[in-house]
Formats: sequence, C-alpha cells, structure tokens
Amino acid sequence: MRQQSWADIQKWVGKSSTVFIKKLARNDCAWADGAENGHQNGVYIPREIRESDFFPSLLNTNSDKPHIFDARFWTVWPATGETQHSTLKHYSNKGTEMHFTRVPRGEFTDLTPASWLIGGYLEHDVGEASHWFMVIDSASEEAELLESMFALDSDFHFALFDPTNLPGAKQDDTEQLIEDLAKALREGSLDQFIMDASRMPASEDFALQAQAAWLEENNLDKMDPWNIPNPGDAVMRISRDIEYALYKRSEVRFRAAQVLRTVSMDANLVSAIVRGFPELDATFLSAAQTRKSRAGRSFEHHVGRVFRDGRIRHEEQVILGSRRPDFVLPDVSTLRSKSRGFNDAAIVSLKTTLRERWKQLSLERFNGDVFLTTVDDRVTADAISDMADNGICLVVPESLKKSKETCYATKANVITFRVFFDEEISRKRPFLRL
Repeated sequence: MRQQSWADIQKWVGKSSTVFIKKLARNDCAWADGAENGHQNGVYIPREIRESDFFPSLLNTNSDKPHIFDARFWTVWPATGETQHSTLKHYSNKGTEMHFTRVPRGEFTDLTPASWLIGGYLEHDVGEASHWFMVIDSASEEAELLESMFALDSDFHFALFDPTNLPGAKQDDTEQLIEDLAKALREGSLDQFIMDASRMPASEDFALQAQAAWLEENNLDKMDPWNIPNPGDAVMRISRDIEYALYKRSEVRFRAAQVLRTVSMDANLVSAIVRGFPELDATFLSAAQTRKSRAGRSFEHHVGRVFRDGRIRHEEQVILGSRRPDFVLPDVSTLRSKSRGFNDAAIVSLKTTLRERWKQLSLERFNGDVFLTTVDDRVTADAISDMADNGICLVVPESLKKSKETCYATKANVITFRVFFDEEISRKRPFLRL
C-alpha cells in the first residue's frame, strides 16, 4: 500500500462533514494477505456506526432473504486514486455488525497490527463518491499524528468525529494560554515566559502526578498488583493516557511560546516564517524526540511503582556485561550465582514500542527467564514467534492479550501482567514476595 502524507490526510479531513476512525481488527485486514486468512474481503463496521447517519441507509432488496439488508455507494480511495462501488451488508440473523466490502485489496495488505481505517462523509461529492477512505499503517509517522490530532486513547476502538470540533485541550486552558502569550508578547517578556515554561516537571514528577490521578480515580491508595484485577491495563492507562495528557499540557506552553518568538521576529509574517524555518524545524524535531524519550522512562516509573507497592524483590538498572536490563529479580548477586536454579532469578525488560529492539535481549544468556513487558499493540506474529525461538516471554496488558486488533491472543509466549504476577511470581517464585 502507498502511505498518504499527513498533508493529504488533513486535506481530506477538511473536506468532510463527519470523520470515521476505526482501529482495524486482524480479520479486517489479514484477508488481503492470502486466502489462508479467510475470505472476509472487507471491514466489519460496528453497530453504533451502522446505526448512525455516516453510511447510507440499508434496505432489504431481496424479499426471499428478509434478514439481509444492504446498500451500494461510491467511495474514493486517495492513496490509490481508485473509486469503488462499495457494498454494505448486514446479516441481521448473524449479529450486529455490518460488512463493508468492495474495497481496494492493496490498501489492506502487509499491515502492522492495530492499523487505522479513516474515512469521511464528503461535504461535496467527488465525482460520484460520497465518502473517502484511507488505511494508515500503525508503524507510520502518520499514525502517531492521527492519534495526537484526534486524541485517541489506549482503549480507543472506533468513533465518529466532527472535523470542526476535534478533541484536544480544554477550551479554558487554551484561552488562558492565548491570553498569557499575548500579554508576554505585548510586555516584551516572551523570553522570560519561555524560560519559565521550559522548566517542565521532571519525569518522576509527571509519573507521580499521573499515578495519584489514577489512584484517586479508582479509590485506591497503592498500585498493589495483588489488589488490582488488571495491573497491565492500569499501567497502560497511566502511562499512555493520563501522564501523556499532563505532559502535553506543559509542553504546549513551552513549544507555543518558542514558535511565537520565531514568527514575531519580523513584522512580515511570511518573511518571519521563511527566515525562521530552521528554528521552527528544530523546535518541532526537539518536541518529537523529547516525547519518545519521555515515554520509555514513564513506563519504567510505573512498573517500578507496581513492584514496590506489591513488595516484590527487585533491583533496577543494574549493569550486566554490555546490557542494562530495567529490572533484575530478585537482585544481581543472585542472578550471577553459579549455584542457583533456573527459576531463582529472572530479567524483566521494558519497551513501550518494540520494533526490532527486542533482539538485543537475545544476545546474552542469563540462565533464567527473560520477560519483555510492553504496551505496544503493533507487534507482528512473526516477531512474537522469533521471540519464542529466543526464549523471550512477552508480557502485555490484559486488554491487549484478548484484543482482536493484536496478534497476541493465540501466542503461548505472550502472557498478561495478571498472569505474570500470579504464575511467574506468586506460584513459581514465591520467595520474590516480601
């Protein structure tokens, strides 16, 4: 498939009165990779979207089959330039979902798990087409921008959006920031504003704020994995949603002020943007790099808190040869002991996103289990099999293990945080509990 640029995606969103986004289940796209993956030949549309006004109304067009309701409509697929006479079909005797077929196969081939379908109901038809659709691979930069623009949380599956009123910062916060920046610009104190805004809380402080918010939300006083039914989902929610929202609130003050300083250097706005482009480019690059480095440290803070509140023996960030695993259970001296048993020590490594970086774990053998924890829903089936061949057990949030959008459900070397604590700690290694 040819990936559309972010500018193209924004252009088509701007042409729409309503935008539909769905995180693709594996059966929504696996059919395009070969007949052995089934013959779905399209995407399932949830009942809530079927019953909305986004798609054309369904009618029974065959009185001999009163349980089948369908519709035909023209769709445009900008990535391929194709226009399709697509089909909607609902088998009312089989379930609540609707089947969306006659779509370009090439759009759905070789997709990373948890990729996105985005489409819009056009304000003005393009030729005969009333709707447009694109598929965005979850491993692409465009996917990250999509998640940010539409504020897609870790538990997002599908929704309709009004392009003129997208989710984002609270209106009160936005108006206050505009007022503060305008005042700083008028009074000539913008540099001081930037200096103050750049002093964002440390990673540990963001983590503590996010944990406190989650604990209050759930009426708890500790992140004790023995008292939290789904500890992996809790860590994912705190890290990917709550803490990230706190970070963005601080970041926008700092970055908006930097941009304002650049574009206000010249009375001519066009001249200021052109001449200041290198500085603008550096600002946005720095923002992207800072977000990525923050995410990894955030995950470590929250898993460490769960270990501490659960009174699990561990050491953090110890050096083992050329490696520095995030956690050693129970400690490095036990791990290095020549006389210990296989289950007497273990390695726990953390990766918010895996890509190919998990392979560094397989380079050294520790005579013990290696657990790789992640909140990444994009790991491919081949990568999971490769991990199994290298003796690596993947630990994921409970909701991701059973999700139809991931490749985890049937993989024996993928376990949940709940299973990790109950089986790998409490049953197999009870000595790790203080």
